[in-house]
Amino acid sequence: MGKRVRSVCPLDCPDTCSLLVDVEEGKITRVTGHPDHPVTKGAICHKVRRFPERVHHKDRLLYPLRRTGSKGSSQFERITWSEAYDEMKRQFQSAIETHGAESILPYSFYGNMGILNAEGMDRRFFHRLGASQLERSICNSAGAVGFNYTMGANAGTDPEDTIYSRLIIVWGCNVVSTNMHQMLLANEARKRGAKVVVIDVHNNRSAKWADWFIQIRPGTDAALALGIMHILIRDRLVQEDYVRQYTIGYDELKGDAAEYTPERVSAITGVSVEDICSLAHLYGTTTPSFIRIGNGLQHHENGGMIVRSIACLPALTGQWGIRGGGAVKGNSYYATLNTRGIQRPDLMPRPLPRSINMNQLGDVLLEKTRPVKVLFVYNSNPAQVAPDQNKIRQGLLREDLFTVVHDLFLTDTAKYADLVLPATSHFENLDLYKSYWHLYVQLHEPVIAPLGECKSNFTLFKELAKVMEFADPCFDDTEEDVIETALHYEKNAYLHGVSLQALREKGWVKLAVPRAENLKEAEPRSGADPDKAEVGGPGTPAPTPTGKKIALYSEGLKSAGHSPLPTHVELSEDTAYPLYFITPPNHHFLNSTGANIPALMQAERRPVLQIHPVDALERGVKHGQRVKIFNDRGSVVLEADITPDVQPGLVISQGLWWDDDLLGYQSVNVLTSQRIADMGGGATFFSTRVEVASIPNA
Repeated sequence: MGKRVRSVCPLDCPDTCSLLVDVEEGKITRVTGHPDHPVTKGAICHKVRRFPERVHHKDRLLYPLRRTGSKGSSQFERITWSEAYDEMKRQFQSAIETHGAESILPYSFYGNMGILNAEGMDRRFFHRLGASQLERSICNSAGAVGFNYTMGANAGTDPEDTIYSRLIIVWGCNVVSTNMHQMLLANEARKRGAKVVVIDVHNNRSAKWADWFIQIRPGTDAALALGIMHILIRDRLVQEDYVRQYTIGYDELKGDAAEYTPERVSAITGVSVEDICSLAHLYGTTTPSFIRIGNGLQHHENGGMIVRSIACLPALTGQWGIRGGGAVKGNSYYATLNTRGIQRPDLMPRPLPRSINMNQLGDVLLEKTRPVKVLFVYNSNPAQVAPDQNKIRQGLLREDLFTVVHDLFLTDTAKYADLVLPATSHFENLDLYKSYWHLYVQLHEPVIAPLGECKSNFTLFKELAKVMEFADPCFDDTEEDVIETALHYEKNAYLHGVSLQALREKGWVKLAVPRAENLKEAEPRSGADPDKAEVGGPGTPAPTPTGKKIALYSEGLKSAGHSPLPTHVELSEDTAYPLYFITPPNHHFLNSTGANIPALMQAERRPVLQIHPVDALERGVKHGQRVKIFNDRGSVVLEADITPDVQPGLVISQGLWWDDDLLGYQSVNVLTSQRIADMGGGATFFSTRVEVASIPNA
């Protein structure tokens, strides 16, 4: 007899969908969306529907493996867990004796977003070991820090309220592919009369779905935000009573924004003066107005300032506190858990171990003064997703580096490992999930038993702690113990009512975040008389959970060496390489996850380089021809897709395809840089410069 059980999507995606899973004889046969979840409502993406093929893939790792051939040769032999633990203990102890515990580096991210298996027992283990700390800043850190400088916390609009929005601006976010339920909520708002505007460098799926697409040059978004501010101020579209009550630095901002005339902003961004003025008036005369701030913007070297600048806009028109108004970059603050209790940083030695930015792994692995001797990879695939791949792989080939990879598959990284350990899928684990977008916490209970000899991250590091003879009582905690610890956090009132018992009964519980005021809706009007524009009324509270005012002028930014006011910072020029190269997600993979599932690969067809007809003509490139994309860091060969969807001066390759010697696939991150963004130690994937050359057909 089969059964249908509740589940949660583990992918690093804002939607964190609730699922229903059909299981027959211990095998997952079907995954669908749970229709009762208040946000995801049964809709799921193609990636998730293919989970059964991922879990029961013919190449799924089921037993520990030890390398027998050269690194990168994919030659391994099966061993027991006991042998694997003994080898890890020996290597850990040897590294500590010769180079200190800091020579051991954990490398992980959120291949599984479950709290227990992404940041639970693993953190306790490496803290107790005294290993180097990893700055996990490859994804959203620059934007999160930038937003925080303006708003005081990474907290914004409840997505459920965006059905009441009358104007939705999707800024640097391909929601159709990466936040589908925000798209569905926007479609509901459209039925009520809303207009959707997409601002992006790429005429992608979301741009084609929008009512109005505004194409902008890479890294110039802060200038556009300031141009909007200029017009709002000039044309008296600012809700000044609100601004005086809930913000600081408005007078200073007025002087700063005065320099960003429509003409100047047009020259910087490539957006026409007419469109800049129309957008500003549409935003200034429509309430509720909502801005969905995406991840793509922050992957520039000026990414933190870009997000900080856009985050100022809702305050100027009084959109905060109106149901359907405001903005979202992320809502992680609302779901703040008892992180110290989960991760136990008090286990670390004093002085604290060094901290290593995960975006600079290539340089770190080649560092000789303070070398990394043991690399432990889990929940990540750095030999595909991290920047400057030639350096990373050169480092992974070091004979004196002992590498352990815990994963479901023999990934590009695992091919370089000395030990490969089989990981459970999330369907085999008990775990706690929160969203960094919607406001529901969810519990995941095991759907199937662990396959083969697979172990979860939680179990692996708990057992490894015993192997290392750590006597600390925290390593005796069960999954239930850690969940209870995570939810027991009196400093976060939003967790009121969220308990393990409630989650077991209901599957999900909404955070106790107060609802915005349900003010009278106004019809969106462009070019309206500014004296009669309907905007948020004075006295509407701002969602600054810290109690601080919205910082249009930030002393914190000034102390950190940045402009205290929103500003446009030019990207660094590299005249030797005239084209910007951007690598956003494709529709069917999530980073490198899914890139080994045949159905998803077939849906994406093949990796290509999108190039504008003008740039193709200048280089003698024909549609479908193989081209070489190169810079000082390396080169990649792709097939040219000549299309006006990209603007002149920009080339795009979507998705991360696993290396395939037969098909000639290679990581595009060979080309990306280890440079760090302006804030939060973030990655700068999208500030890459390249040249493209045609390859004559054989």
